[in-house]
Amino acid sequence: MNRKNPREISPVEVYFDLIGGKYKATIIWYLAQKQPRRFGEIARCLPKNSPKALTNQLRTMENDGLIQRTVYPEVPPRVEYSLTPLGYSLYPSIQRAHLWAVDYVNSLPDHIAPITPQARKVYENPNLAPGSTQEDVF
Repeated sequence: MNRKNPREISPVEVYFDLIGGKYKATIIWYLAQKQPRRFGEIARCLPKNSPKALTNQLRTMENDGLIQRTVYPEVPPRVEYSLTPLGYSLYPSIQRAHLWAVDYVNSLPDHIAPITPQARKVYENPNLAPGSTQEDVF
């Protein structure tokens, strides 16, 4: 979260400070589907991700109390990420946003939102969302 006093900003700004960074809502979505996950698993869920940006977002989310990072003393070291209760409490609102976005995109005319080979499967079959464990749902 931005290092502002949260009591001096609107509740909506507090919410978006917590989930508004690059990948944050998506990370919460995927961790809510299956946890714990290792860094590589999270990275595979995020097309065109930058490892540096992902690392920064995971650190920020850990500092904000949204995720827990567990390091296992093994060789090579194993690190796993999971949602904290605070992080999981954000999932229902992200799930609602997901459903709204699916409805919105599916209501667009084909010339604005054509189905291409790169289109996410969730737009072809909205029944895949929420609770689906398919990686390309989000």
